[in-house]
Amino acid sequence: MPSAGLNGLTRFKIAVPEEQLRDLTQRLKNTRWPEDIGNDDWFYGVNGSYLKDLVAYWIDGFDWKAAEAKLNGYANYRVVLDSVPIHFLHVPGNGVAPKPLIMSHGWPWTYTDWGRVIGPLADPAAFGGDPVDAFDVIVPSLPGYGFSTPLPKPDTNFWKIADLFHRLMTETLGNARYAAAGSDMGALVTGQLGHKYADSLYGIHLARGIPLNFFSGERPWDVTSARTVPAGVTPDIRDSILAYQRRFAAHVAVHVLDSETEAYGLSDSPVGMLAWILHRWRNWSDSHGDVESVFPRDHILTNATIWWATNSIRTSMRTYANAARYPWVPSHDRKPPIEAPVGMTFLGFENPPGVTTDQRVEAFKKSPDAAWYNAVFLKAYETGGHFAPFENPEAIIADIRETFRPLK
Repeated sequence: MPSAGLNGLTRFKIAVPEEQLRDLTQRLKNTRWPEDIGNDDWFYGVNGSYLKDLVAYWIDGFDWKAAEAKLNGYANYRVVLDSVPIHFLHVPGNGVAPKPLIMSHGWPWTYTDWGRVIGPLADPAAFGGDPVDAFDVIVPSLPGYGFSTPLPKPDTNFWKIADLFHRLMTETLGNARYAAAGSDMGALVTGQLGHKYADSLYGIHLARGIPLNFFSGERPWDVTSARTVPAGVTPDIRDSILAYQRRFAAHVAVHVLDSETEAYGLSDSPVGMLAWILHRWRNWSDSHGDVESVFPRDHILTNATIWWATNSIRTSMRTYANAARYPWVPSHDRKPPIEAPVGMTFLGFENPPGVTTDQRVEAFKKSPDAAWYNAVFLKAYETGGHFAPFENPEAIIADIRETFRPLK
């Protein structure tokens, strides 16, 4: 059991009970499989043959204990703030005056998806870098995700999470100033930090910029905002617009409108849960349809086991519904809304329809989204997709360093 520490902080050891692991195995073995016909191209969703093979490996090949030991190789902590448990790992910086850096993940990520950048950011000299770029790295699980559970508050959303993370960095960890980075749902959390708490920040880095009012419109479940494809666009651009909408439409709609309904099935069936999150890993990454070209199956199943063991799929999905039910309210009316200096990385798989990587930075500067940010660093890369620090860690490491190096 963890022991109480400074400011309510406790060391935390990941230890999924054997009984829970046996129950997981039995549920996997007892799966009632639907018939999957005519779906070799994944048109209808996750391909059954691939999923069956992955589940067979989950039963007989995947070594959770080895994964657990690796996760416990980091210094893990938990603290309760305003009745909300927050799990995080902390890797002290080794260098010249390391800046505290909190990195917020997305969905269906877990904190493990930052794993490829943690070492180089905390100890750059050990990876051929300059010690002046060292960060004191803090990587939390978002409240309601993974080991930041159980979540007692039914109304948790990204801007309320930002309040908790600010308290974590300032009250619990004692940082007068800190840096922040995030992507996906974590980009909203980080953007809110840069909006509400700019005076406490060196700056922020975003691997995906999302306006803070993204879920505030009349149709927060609709990634198209009821817009049709513009007339007169080329067939290639039309196809890319439709592909983008198809990629995210069901995800956003279900999570905003039916997160609880979906959660009954996903919380009861580990195969159903795996299929739901696997489809996002495949469709949102720069995988060209081969999910394991980006995510090793042990990484996929480590994340899936974390989701299952913590029974957190419901509370994680609800953050979408709560972003819409409790819309973002500005803390001030100054411009830009996100006043903290912002660095941003753009990865090619998420280029807007009709925009090439060479055009990406200028396209962003001319877009309505640019008005949200006090941008000080922008850079685009050809490779990588939605899961930026896992797909293109070199870009994220370099750009975080470039963003914060001049910020005093």
